[in-house]
Amino acid sequence: MTEKTEENAATHKRKLIDKFLIKLTKEEPQMYYATTSEIARSLYSMLKEHTNRLTVEEQALIRHMTIEEIQGLLGFHAK
Repeated sequence: MTEKTEENAATHKRKLIDKFLIKLTKEEPQMYYATTSEIARSLYSMLKEHTNRLTVEEQALIRHMTIEEIQGLLGFHAK
């Protein structure tokens, strides 16, 4: 993978995580106060549960995503 492709994949993963984070906090408002690791675990479960509703490209992006990677993406702030 080229650096640009990896950068695009990271950006797309972050957007997917953000989309599901919004859904999670709407469905479970108390998650706003949860730790990053708790949120990452919930997002991981949610992603696995909703995989079949994602595009093929999105499915490929999250297929091997770990809880630790989600946690890292939650802590990452794009400039």
